[in-house]
Amino acid sequence: MELKQNVEIKSEQGEKKYTSSLIILTSLFFMWGFITCLNDILIPYLKGVFALTHFQANLVQFAFFGAYFIGSLIYFLLSLLIGDPISRIGYKNGILVGLFISAVACFLFYPAANVFHSFGVFLGALFLLGLGFTVLQIAANPYVAILGSSETASSRLNLSQAFNSFGTTIAPVLGGYFIFEYFVTANSDGASSVKIPYLVLGSVLILIMVMIKFAKLPVFKSSDLIEKSAGALKFPNLSFGMFAIFFYVGAEVSIGSNFVSFLKLPEIAGLKEGDASNYLAYYWGGAMIGRFLGAISLSKIEKGKKYVLMFLLAAATFVLIYFITFYMKGLKFEQVWYYLIFIALNYLVFVLGKSIPSRTLALFSIAALVLLITAIFTQGKVSMWCMLSIGLFNSIMWSNIFTLAIDGLGKFTSQGSSLLVMMILGGALLPPLQGLLADKFGVQISFFVPVVSYLYLIFYGWKGYKHKVRLEI
Repeated sequence: MELKQNVEIKSEQGEKKYTSSLIILTSLFFMWGFITCLNDILIPYLKGVFALTHFQANLVQFAFFGAYFIGSLIYFLLSLLIGDPISRIGYKNGILVGLFISAVACFLFYPAANVFHSFGVFLGALFLLGLGFTVLQIAANPYVAILGSSETASSRLNLSQAFNSFGTTIAPVLGGYFIFEYFVTANSDGASSVKIPYLVLGSVLILIMVMIKFAKLPVFKSSDLIEKSAGALKFPNLSFGMFAIFFYVGAEVSIGSNFVSFLKLPEIAGLKEGDASNYLAYYWGGAMIGRFLGAISLSKIEKGKKYVLMFLLAAATFVLIYFITFYMKGLKFEQVWYYLIFIALNYLVFVLGKSIPSRTLALFSIAALVLLITAIFTQGKVSMWCMLSIGLFNSIMWSNIFTLAIDGLGKFTSQGSSLLVMMILGGALLPPLQGLLADKFGVQISFFVPVVSYLYLIFYGWKGYKHKVRLEI
C-alpha cells in the first residue's frame, strides 16, 4: 500500500530564503553538540565517583550512542510498517518530539544523583537522552540539507555543524569547571555536582522547543509516494555511507572519550583530569574551525574571495578558542601556539580538496590517519598536539558523508537519514572496545581502534560514495 503526496520536495511557502529558519535550527545544533560533549567530562568524573575501570567508564558512550542505534532501528522498522514517520508528521514536529525527550532525560540526572546515587540510573538517563537526540538527528540534518539547492547542501550542513562544534568546544571548559570544581566544592556528595548543570540544560531545551513551536518554519512535503519498503538500501552510496558514519562517529567519540586519560600519561603531558579537560576545547574546537572553513570552501563563493574568507575565519576562530581557554583556565599562548601549525595544514588540505566534498573527505581522512599514527608512536608535545589536531580533520566528515550518502535518494531521504543516524552506533561500540584495549595494553596503544576507522573513510571518499547500479535487495 502506498500513500500519495505531491511531486517534488518543495516548500508550501514557495521559493525563498531560509535564513531565519537556518538560524533557529543552528541554535539546536549548538545545544546538542554542547550536551553530547559533556559525556567526555562525565566519563572521567563518574569513573572517579564510582571507582570504574576504563571499560566501565566508556559505558557512558555505549548507553548514549547505543540509543541512537535502538532509536533509529525502531524508526526504520516503523517506516517499513506504516511508511516514513517524518514524512507523515513533518520535520518540525519531529524536532519538537526530539527536544521534549531530550529535556526529560536531562531532568532525570537530578534523581540519578540525589535519590538513587547509581551509575546504572545515570546510564538510563543517558540512554533516554540519546533517544531524544536520535529523533533530532533524523529530522534536523535532512531538513537543513533541503533548505536550499542541493549543490550547496554540504555547505549549509557544515555551517550548522560548525555551531554544533562551537557547543562541543566550550562544553569541556564550562562543563569541566562546573562538574570538577564549582559544584564539587558546593556539595559533599560527589555525584550531585552534575544535577544542577543538567537541570539548566533541560530548561534550555524546553525554551528552544517553545521557540520552534511558535516559529514559522517552512513546511516541506515529498512529492513522491511514501512506500513501506527498505528502498534506501538500494542505493550503494547510502549503504557504504552507513559504515562511513559508523566509523567516523566511532573514531571521533573514541578519541574524545579517552583523551583525558591520554593527557594524564606521564610520557604525554602528565596532567590532572581538570587540566586535561581544558585541552579538549582544542580537539572539539578544531571541528568548529574546519566546519566553518568547510561551509565556505563548499559554497559558491568566488574562489579568490573564498580563500581569503577561509584564512580570516580560521584566524578568528582560533582567537575565540584561545580566549575561552585563557580567561576560563589560564592556558597561555606559549602552551597552545603549536596548534597554529595544524590549522595551516588544515587550510592547505582544504585547498587541495578543490571544494569537492568526496575529494575533501578522502584527503581529510588521510591527514587524520597520519596524525593519529604519529600520536601513537611519539611522546610529549608532538604526540599531544597531533592527537588534538585530529579534530580539525574530523570536522567536515559528518556533513560530507551525510550529504553524499543521501544524494539522489528522493522519497527515501528520511529513511536513509534514519539509517545513517542508526550507524552512530559506532560511538557506542568503539569507545568500550578502546577501553578494553586500554585496560589490557595501555591507553596510547588503544588508539589503534580509530586507525581502522580512518582507513575505511579514505575508501568512502575515494570510491564508496559513487552512484553505481542500484543493488537488488
